[in-house]
Amino acid sequence: MSMNEENGRELGWDDTITKDSDNFEPVPAGDYDFTIDHYERSRSKGEGKLPPCNMAVVYFVIHDRDREVTVRENFVLHSSLEWKLSELFRSIGMKKEGEPLRMNWADIPGKKGKAKVGLKPGLKDPNKQFNYIEKLYPYEAPKFQPGRF
Repeated sequence: MSMNEENGRELGWDDTITKDSDNFEPVPAGDYDFTIDHYERSRSKGEGKLPPCNMAVVYFVIHDRDREVTVRENFVLHSSLEWKLSELFRSIGMKKEGEPLRMNWADIPGKKGKAKVGLKPGLKDPNKQFNYIEKLYPYEAPKFQPGRF
């Protein structure tokens, strides 16, 4: 399957549309394996004590037993949030604890890890629940098991 088919396609201004809402159902809170689909470079507006900053919007594909759900998470590139950036790069095996790392965003798509996924009410509709990444666990390389491939 090509990437375009998987993620949909751009619609023209005059295209005919038929598909209605999917009635998005979040995954239950808990620990899940994930694969990073892609990221986008963005800017934060600056809130609280943070000035406007570079921001990476990372798209995590959460692997549930019978389906996959995409969770979007923002990573603001600010020194006060360096711990969150370290947590991201440690979770996909690109950073070792206590060692400096030059962030290489181009390498993160396709990387796998484990996360604690939470649920929070929607801002526009508090009756709807949405998933978010509560915690990213440090990466554990798959353990060698004799006779398994």
